[in-house]
Amino acid sequence: MLSMLIKMTSISVLYVVLTVFLWLKTRNKKLNILSIIAIGIIYGICSILSTHFAVNYGHMLLNLRDVAPLAAGLFFHPVAGVIAGLMGGIERYIVGTYFGIGTYTRIACSVSTCLAGFVALVMHVKVFKGKKPSPMYAFFMGAVMEVFHMYVVFITHRSDMRMAFVVVKACSIPMIIFSGIALATMSVCLEILAKEWKNPFKEIKSEEISVSQTFQKWLFIVTLSVILINFIFSFRLQSQSSYQNGCEAINSTATDVKNRIDGGLKYVVPGNSEYYEIIKDDGTIIVGKNANKVVSTEMMESLNRHRDGDFYYEEYFGEKMLSKVDTLNSNLTLLTYIPESELFWDRNAQAYETAFADILLFTVIYMLIAFLVRQIVVKNIDLINVSLDKITNGDLNEVVTVRNSSEFASLSDDINQTVDALKGYIDAAEKRIEQELVFARTIQESSLPRYFVFPGRADEFEIYATMKAAKEVGGDFYDFFFTDRNKLALVIADVSGKGIPASLFMMRSKTAIRSFAESGGTPSEIIEKANNALCEGNDAEMFVTVWIGILDLETGLMRCANAGHEYPLIKHEGGDFELIKDKHSLALAAMEGLKAKEYEMTLVPGDKLFVYTDGIPEAINENVVQYGTDRLIDAINEVKDKEFTQILPHLSQSVADFRGKADQFDDITMLGFEFKKYADKMS
Repeated sequence: MLSMLIKMTSISVLYVVLTVFLWLKTRNKKLNILSIIAIGIIYGICSILSTHFAVNYGHMLLNLRDVAPLAAGLFFHPVAGVIAGLMGGIERYIVGTYFGIGTYTRIACSVSTCLAGFVALVMHVKVFKGKKPSPMYAFFMGAVMEVFHMYVVFITHRSDMRMAFVVVKACSIPMIIFSGIALATMSVCLEILAKEWKNPFKEIKSEEISVSQTFQKWLFIVTLSVILINFIFSFRLQSQSSYQNGCEAINSTATDVKNRIDGGLKYVVPGNSEYYEIIKDDGTIIVGKNANKVVSTEMMESLNRHRDGDFYYEEYFGEKMLSKVDTLNSNLTLLTYIPESELFWDRNAQAYETAFADILLFTVIYMLIAFLVRQIVVKNIDLINVSLDKITNGDLNEVVTVRNSSEFASLSDDINQTVDALKGYIDAAEKRIEQELVFARTIQESSLPRYFVFPGRADEFEIYATMKAAKEVGGDFYDFFFTDRNKLALVIADVSGKGIPASLFMMRSKTAIRSFAESGGTPSEIIEKANNALCEGNDAEMFVTVWIGILDLETGLMRCANAGHEYPLIKHEGGDFELIKDKHSLALAAMEGLKAKEYEMTLVPGDKLFVYTDGIPEAINENVVQYGTDRLIDAINEVKDKEFTQILPHLSQSVADFRGKADQFDDITMLGFEFKKYADKMS
């Protein structure tokens, strides 16, 4: 036994090492026809070697011939499995027929090995879909293939069931177990190398288990339970039948012996199929299978206890027997018996055959039902899920068309009707939202200055501004207003984010800045007060960048403050636009207690000032290239001497041309101011 275990384990290890080696050599390569043939031939040679280097066990030869085509077909390519199976199977038949090697089982072995390659092909293509089988499935494949192998031994020797049973009883368990273990070990090793190993004992969440897995688990449990119960019931019936047949045979033998003993002892010598002993009172066997032997005292005591003629089990002559004791006369005792091995050999043979047939039947039913469920149910559920994924990702024009059964047709219709209803609701909501956004845009636009000429002061300055939102409403704003008769405030700001939230914060910011500016504060004071006001209740954590300048039209002195906004551009008389790299402070609403930095500059008649939001320099084209400040300066200097009513549209078109087909991702706001002459001083 130990020698057999060591040898079978060694052969299994060699198979595993070969499989791992070939997998490492081919793991990153697509197998071509030559590689497939080569792998098939290598495993075919292994199958042949298994025939010629079989393991001797109880006068029987054990091998793992069927592992080779299964490994080639399951882990590499189905054609390789077929090649290996045909090589091993045909060679086995030839040496069994013409060279006398394993003649008794040549048909069963040949058929099993050839079929293993084709089974691997079907499983690889139809069940595993080109993937490696899990360790459980790999063990199942190896074990079931050997079960088929043993079953064919019974089928091909119906006329010699006793010998077939002897062969199967000796070979089946080791070959079934080691074939399964070899393939399962290959699967484990390849999963570890491919980093696909999953702990089988790790608890899996129910939402991670597919319908197919759940169905297969319960199908396995229920089907196996039914087959096991049927086997146990059948085994008990066969045991009872064998017992009754044994009792009848013992009675018949006892009666026959009693009838023949009157003619003399020479007529009662048992034949090959008769089991009885005639024993004298002193324990000497005078006639029987064990004639001339003397039974032990314990045996005589046992015989004396059972002289009532009932059937009983007892161990005699080193073997357990179904026995019956009859008294022939005062000096002679008749022991009629049947060895338990003889009594139940037919039952045991039928049990093996039934078990193998049940396993094969279970395998066929399990695989067939699992395949049908996959094709009829799971596949259609997957198709519906694909359509649902498209629908949930926004493709409401997707139509579910799974209609191969009334249930799926009804489900498809329900989903399609639901989507149609949803499209109607969405259309209605879009129209309603569109109307509301139109109102919001109107309100926002009305909050921005739309008249750029102050009556009676057109000769002192020119001012012009535009705001183009990235969405229906935006977060940018501009403003200009007098804080005193000759002090003009210019404001441009950019709220973080876009859309409705930004527009609401924009309205709040504009109101706060204007109210504090009109109260007569300096730019730094306005920034500080507006920041504190905007920090209150700012749960959305929004912020706004602001540039503000207050120009004294009498002197040209402008006091400015920049809270995280873009650098302004200035053009002095006769020069070009250039950046004013002013001092920045944090954006408003970013932090309480903000202290703004303030600076001054002096404008003279003919000077121009241009401020803007980051929607211009950060505009991106189709190649993900930014417009940039340098391109802005070049574009504005192309029309530097024109009025801002022409400069701003030119800049807007320049950005649009640069952006091309790329979307506008941020609001674009511009404000231009030209100082024309000093205002008259108040008397």
